[in-house]
Amino acid sequence: MDEALPSWNEGSARQAVLDFVNRSSTPGDGYLEPAERVATFDNDGTLWIEQPLPVQLDFIFRALAAAARSDSSLAETQPYKAILEQDHDFFAAVGQQKPEAMMALEEALARTWHGARPHEFDAEVLRYLDTTKSERFDKPYTELLYKPMLELFDLLRENDFRIFVCSGGGRDFMRVTAESAWGLNREDVIGTAPQYEYKDGELYRTDKVLGGIALGPGKPEHIFATTGRLPAFAGGNADVDIEMLESARFSILVVHDDEEREFAYTAAAEKSVAAAERHGWTLVSMKDDWKVVF
Repeated sequence: MDEALPSWNEGSARQAVLDFVNRSSTPGDGYLEPAERVATFDNDGTLWIEQPLPVQLDFIFRALAAAARSDSSLAETQPYKAILEQDHDFFAAVGQQKPEAMMALEEALARTWHGARPHEFDAEVLRYLDTTKSERFDKPYTELLYKPMLELFDLLRENDFRIFVCSGGGRDFMRVTAESAWGLNREDVIGTAPQYEYKDGELYRTDKVLGGIALGPGKPEHIFATTGRLPAFAGGNADVDIEMLESARFSILVVHDDEEREFAYTAAAEKSVAAAERHGWTLVSMKDDWKVVF
């Protein structure tokens, strides 16, 4: 296990992760049966970049703006109005993943793709990811995954952990790249999702959201609904991850403090840092704990 996490610097964060995984998988104090070894991770800002806007939100904004331009009746309703008018207060609420703003977006997204079949939505996501690059890094978003977190996935798999990604963002968007990006099965992705209906031999998206939004308390709720367990290991980076991190036996909080290699920001993460100090979660500094970022 000493050779694990090669992109992590030696330090307390790396050691805390190794110690927990070792305890969990070695008979003795702290041992967990393999069935109990559930690990859950947020996506945006935990597994890939979320600045200046989470990737999926950029995809949604583009789609909703196009829908409003083609249907003038939408232009005066939210969130279409805010998107067309470049309402910075609304964008800030979305960037901070405030539940009311996220729910408005998810409901609009559900309406936009109402009646679409799964493969049709998948194709739109793939077109977006194939043609859109990060302005700062001039690379496709699929190349801006955090290498140290992928190494953490490898370590957990080697020790019989089952890994799930849980995000307030759309589950189906993340499922499109789950296998190629994270090596996860599509069914191991948890998130806000539409209801489906099956008719005439096909599945179709409806305009209803399934089981509420997967933010804040919604994260452990969705995790339990999917896995039947609360996590042993959890990783996040923001205030909306607090409840998921609280529900786990061991938690890490990724801190964005590397302006040179990624971004440095604290917006929507102040409460989570304070919670980490109260609960003894492991803080992972991008600047100090990671040799490389991408």
